[in-house]
Amino acid sequence: MRSMIHGSVALLLSSSLFASAAWSDTAALRGVYVGDIDASVEPCDDMFQHSNGKWHRENPVPASQPRWSRRWEAGEIAKDQLRTILEAAARSNAPAGSSERQIGDFYAACMDESALNRLGVRPVQPLLDRVDAIRQPADLQQAIATLHAVAIDVPFRLHAESDSHDPTRVIANIAGAGRGRGLPDRDYYLSSEPRFEAARDRYKLYIAKLLQLAGTSAEKAKAAAETVLRMETQFARASLDNVSQRNPKAMDNQRSFAELRKLTPTFDWQAYYGASGLQPGDVNVVELRLMEEFDRQLRSTSLADWKTYLRWHVLDSAAPSLSAPFVQEEFDFRSAYLRGATQIRPRAVRCAEATDIALGEALGQKYVEQYFSPEAKARAQTMVDNLRLALRETIEELTWMTPPTKARALEKLAAFQAKVGYPDRWKDYSSVSIRRDAYWESVLAGRRFAVSDGRATINRPVDRSRWDMTPPTSNAGYRALRNEIIIPAGILQPPSFDMQAVDAVNYGAIGSVIGHELIHGFDDKGSQYDGQGRLNNWWAADDLANFKSRGECIVQQYENYFVEPGIHHNGRLTLGEAIADQAGVRLAYRALKISQRGKPAAPMLDGLTPEQQFFISWGQFRGDVERPEFARSMMQSDNHPTGKYRVVGPLSNLTEFQQTFACRAGQPMVRPAPQRCEVW
Repeated sequence: MRSMIHGSVALLLSSSLFASAAWSDTAALRGVYVGDIDASVEPCDDMFQHSNGKWHRENPVPASQPRWSRRWEAGEIAKDQLRTILEAAARSNAPAGSSERQIGDFYAACMDESALNRLGVRPVQPLLDRVDAIRQPADLQQAIATLHAVAIDVPFRLHAESDSHDPTRVIANIAGAGRGRGLPDRDYYLSSEPRFEAARDRYKLYIAKLLQLAGTSAEKAKAAAETVLRMETQFARASLDNVSQRNPKAMDNQRSFAELRKLTPTFDWQAYYGASGLQPGDVNVVELRLMEEFDRQLRSTSLADWKTYLRWHVLDSAAPSLSAPFVQEEFDFRSAYLRGATQIRPRAVRCAEATDIALGEALGQKYVEQYFSPEAKARAQTMVDNLRLALRETIEELTWMTPPTKARALEKLAAFQAKVGYPDRWKDYSSVSIRRDAYWESVLAGRRFAVSDGRATINRPVDRSRWDMTPPTSNAGYRALRNEIIIPAGILQPPSFDMQAVDAVNYGAIGSVIGHELIHGFDDKGSQYDGQGRLNNWWAADDLANFKSRGECIVQQYENYFVEPGIHHNGRLTLGEAIADQAGVRLAYRALKISQRGKPAAPMLDGLTPEQQFFISWGQFRGDVERPEFARSMMQSDNHPTGKYRVVGPLSNLTEFQQTFACRAGQPMVRPAPQRCEVW
């Protein structure tokens, strides 16, 4: 079989391989990208290099990107498609208030860089003035509410979330603030390792530069940076680390409104709710210590320091939407220093992304009209159905799980919902005021809409038709509290999903993604929720212990994957993604076999069997190469493994892969039986 693969690179076989009349209608369908394959590397030695090596040599990581692969290249192509839509909308004479007019005006405002350069910091000045007007504690609290209303979430955020004890209703959820901390992860603030100390110094430089652009003197800006870092470090110290955040029980802290007020007595929640248009009700406080630290700092940190902290986060949040010097400083720190990019992406790409963030379903409606056919949705839905069947059969055949736990696992699978492509009902953005001559004001309008749209669902029944991804998004997700997966149209594009590709290729790529998201309902975190989305242990004790033991095998496997000497994956942080990768590939392989039931045997294509096509397709879909800076950042703050180990990690455990390529014991892609990991 190995000789078939190597021969396929030297000589691509013609469509005459489809000799069977039953397959004549598929003669024009493509297989894997055989021109990407590195024939000098055996699949059983390094499937990542074998699948992608030639493509990587010919396609180095672009200066503007932190990582690169065919998949990420496709993401940039998708943004070009959005740009085409937006440029047409910007030229159109669509009626005022229409979605076409809104996306066109938003994009046009973003593209008018010369106007933004003339304005400098002026667009954001009203928010800065709001912060500067703080004179007493009540003013500070009102300013926090004002910033939260436009998604500047410092030092916490309040948003809508399903109740983990009664997922049919929505409650308020108070969580840590993401961008309310300027550094990527808790350890960036607390670790004494030289690389984190260097990152803190570079962060202070970034803070000072942005403040100086806004008119602060160099001396005061330097002192302000120390103030911001000190406050954020105190918040970080009171926050959960990344591994702890994978424990839903650690973040399940439901409180009544009265108990919330008792937890943080210095903060006037009644006034905050009133300003936010919220009615008091139950709330989940994700991080109790963080909110206690917030209350402590309200009492002990000076108003002057709070104003410095808030002023900084206003500028940081607005920087990508302001004049070129602000944009450049933000790029230099976040994209260049932390991620390794050396060139800023074209403005049109950034403006397409910004429009998707602000008016995602309005833009998404146009996107699916042009780039996602009903036939594509139907084919993707069929794949979802086959993946569900594959998981059902897998659960039924498990030897390590007892019948009562199996029954509950099957109940959860039966209750699972799949959202494919786009929503059945589109959001109405007609109330959003978009100004072609005022970009930052339009950004704020989009943010206000998003915040209020989400908060309007609090204290109401869950609307399961709502999407929390936009249709052009090139990603997918699982939502434990709703027991649903979301597969947007943006990821249902080549090379992930191709209407012109054979089934083996699509199952190897998007099929493995669908399987991956399904398994998130049964990984170390998702397995703690039942079929209705309740945080509820449905496992028999022995089965749960067995499941955790199997997970420990994967933890140890990924702990030994290094991106450079001294820096390796955190097996506990990546556990959920690693479980989902491995089981997702296996499920997709089984689903491919299900799709072939009752049909003639699929022929070879380009010298490769369908099974070989399947595994190479997975390798090519996950074939990311990361810049060293980005890989280091991933090891600290990302629960996903790097591209190489998303390919070789799962496949080195799979008997199906090893049989397909006739791998021998002792080859790198064959983990010895005592070390082989299998969860699902």
